[in-house]
Amino acid sequence: QVQLVESGGGLVQPGGSLRLSCAASGSIFRTNTMGWYRQAPGKQRELVATITRGGSTNYADSVKGRFTISRDNDKKSVAPQMSSLKPEDTAVYYCNADITNRNDYVRRDYWGQGTQVTVSS
Repeated sequence: QVQLVESGGGLVQPGGSLRLSCAASGSIFRTNTMGWYRQAPGKQRELVATITRGGSTNYADSVKGRFTISRDNDKKSVAPQMSSLKPEDTAVYYCNADITNRNDYVRRDYWGQGTQVTVSS
């Protein structure tokens, strides 16, 4: 069984910074692409940023230049550093990982439970 555990959400003022973290654990052979998505009230879940095992990144246009995603392959973790936060960044942020399971070597998509980020004065 594989789990993704997120941390780091909270309340921050506009213009502030916040760092989220997500760590994968369980029957893992390899963590492939990892990333973060978010869902605001009344809206669909959308991409925030992804990073491949080799370090290639992809960002939503709305966060380019403000968010930086990084990962630690040994720790099976991924963390976005979010800066210059805006009220429109308010959402539940979800960690996502494409993981090869150690038990059957099948790649599956896994999601964390979500962490709330609120940007407000």
